[in-house]
Amino acid sequence: MTTLKNSVQLIGRLGKDPVVKNIGADRKMATFSLATNEPYTNKSGERVDNTTWHNLVAFGKVVEIIEKYVHKGQEIAINGKLTSNTWEDKDGKKRYSVDIVINEVVLLQKVS
Repeated sequence: MTTLKNSVQLIGRLGKDPVVKNIGADRKMATFSLATNEPYTNKSGERVDNTTWHNLVAFGKVVEIIEKYVHKGQEIAINGKLTSNTWEDKDGKKRYSVDIVINEVVLLQKVS
């Protein structure tokens, strides 16, 4: 059961192309957002999609796959873990974010 601790699995579509940065002599980091949709029926009987956006971060070998094959609008599956960050912005306000650090990505569409 230890593999279930802090484990996230999502299937969704990218909102933008990933941003890849060098964070050292031989290390890269990719950041992007992923939209997941959860349909439900409202009181009027209409089907509605509830979209949630997730912030994703990747390091190491996963970045190589993301950099080559993952683009805006593409459907992917990810496996990762939740991380949280707190910081102060330039105005001194405390900010908070929850990100998913990816350790595996699966392409769900043919790469063009």
